[in-house]
Amino acid sequence: MPLVTPLAADTNPEVAEMAKFFNETLGFCPNSVLTMMHRPAIAKAFINLNMAVMENQGNVTSAFKRLIAYVSSNVTGCRYCQAHTIRAAERYGAEQKQLEDVWDYQSSSAFSAAEKAALNLTVAASTVPNNVDKTVIDEMKQHWSEQDTVEIMGVISLFGYLNRWNDSMGTTMEPGAIESGEALLSDTDWEVGKHR
Repeated sequence: MPLVTPLAADTNPEVAEMAKFFNETLGFCPNSVLTMMHRPAIAKAFINLNMAVMENQGNVTSAFKRLIAYVSSNVTGCRYCQAHTIRAAERYGAEQKQLEDVWDYQSSSAFSAAEKAALNLTVAASTVPNNVDKTVIDEMKQHWSEQDTVEIMGVISLFGYLNRWNDSMGTTMEPGAIESGEALLSDTDWEVGKHR
């Protein structure tokens, strides 16, 4: 049972218009946004931040940003965000081998050295207490520009917010997200859990 009930999508027309962004990403407006809509300013700020973080200005692709988000969500244990991010990664064209190997990225040939460095940062930055050390920093500096690193940290930080929001709220998972979780995460310990 969720902590707060999501509102109807048409409760706030301005937020509903902004939330159309998620139709491309997920194919639906997530219940997390419909919960934030209880305070429209929070929903609007979140949607604007999400759009800014997920905009591609450098070498970090849309698909890879969603894989970063998945790894971050997996580290924190948010089942809701795991299903959403793996769904979005597939929708944005992530390679099948990367979808299959994302949690074993370090030993997978599907990921470049640069991608492995970014995912190492993701794991270290998503861990509590934070585990970003000199090795992680040196690896990032070797493969990514400072601008790309800002985009990568933007994704990790955005999902730090979402992981806490959805796991604490017990946000009800949408049918499309459940479908993607069951299809794409069947080889993991993923389950809907409290997000029913």
